Amino acid sequence: MKNKKGFILFFCITFFVFFFKSEVAYFYELVSTIVKIQRTEADITDYKYFSNIEIPKSKNPQPWPIHKKYNQTPTTKALDSLHDNYGTVAFLIINKDSIWHEKYYRGYNERSYSNSFSMSKSMVTAVMGKAIEKGFFSSMDDKVGDFIDNYDKGFASKLTIGDLSSMSSGMKWTENYTNIFGVTARAYVGSNLNELILSRPIIKQPGVEFEYLSSDTQLLSITIEKATGKKVSELLYDWFLDPMGTENGALWQVDNVKTNSEKAYCCFNSNARDFARFGKLFKNEGKWGNLKLLNSEFVSKVLKPRFKNSPEYGYGFWLGEYNQKKFFSMRGHLGQYVIVFPAEDIIIVRLGQMHDKKSENEKFTDDFYYYISESFKMLNI
Repeated sequence: MKNKKGFILFFCITFFVFFFKSEVAYFYELVSTIVKIQRTEADITDYKYFSNIEIPKSKNPQPWPIHKKYNQTPTTKALDSLHDNYGTVAFLIINKDSIWHEKYYRGYNERSYSNSFSMSKSMVTAVMGKAIEKGFFSSMDDKVGDFIDNYDKGFASKLTIGDLSSMSSGMKWTENYTNIFGVTARAYVGSNLNELILSRPIIKQPGVEFEYLSSDTQLLSITIEKATGKKVSELLYDWFLDPMGTENGALWQVDNVKTNSEKAYCCFNSNARDFARFGKLFKNEGKWGNLKLLNSEFVSKVLKPRFKNSPEYGYGFWLGEYNQKKFFSMRGHLGQYVIVFPAEDIIIVRLGQMHDKKSENEKFTDDFYYYISESFKMLNI
């Protein structure tokens, strides 16, 4: 009996030591970050304060064609107000794959870094698609447990890479951007991101319903790296950024310089012109000029809803309609948008410091639709 009590006491002490050690470590990281950046909220300039992987520009840069009516149509007063009220730093309208309108604000230009936030989720889905095409995965039905240990029991054993891309993992995670002690903040500020992700249990049946979780994309990136033996940033460059002719380098924030794990769910820092290349690629069904960078069947699948009750999301992309015109979108925190209307051959890119608030039942904020409506007025659509 004494031995049993001694073991229980030892276990409890050990648990609390490790628990409080991790809590103290995170608190130190949190306070250090707040002191350094002088705020408690994320911002498009956070690359200045975190460690990054440097990604070079393309070995064969391809400048965007400039439309013959480039910047000839003045912005509407409503659009100007949007830019002022929500801190826009870059706004592009691309018509038939040529830049038709382009404006920068607050000291930004076509080369300025700006945080993608969750727009990177679409990029990771693209990498997944190419990894399937290259034979690293057989399909989106491949099990995560085939590549990562400890995903072989219970709900976790049924989890697929397609579930991760479509935000239906069933993972225990709370997507909250205001709680600085919550798991989402820990992922952003903490120094061992992948360890945090792999510690989260799968508590529901995967592949059943849409629930937007940044952890899903991070786990997808871990699975891709396990399958390919390469970092997601390397694959993104080799398979997309380089052949698409990016004109500028990029920075991908990492958790720390030792583990060097990309924050794959967010934090790819680039510029409006290069972000737009992904919109063009998916608009053109995976083709880039004479190159076929993605299988057209894969592109078609990811740009359709997976779940009937969640028509607003496919695999890594947001979906919707405006005035009966269908669009898909890359979307990030604080109003980072690449909005694509395939039938109209229009790409709208907006980068900035904030967005409008949305009610619980809305899928997109009001400013999202205003950027579309004012762009269409300028284009006379």
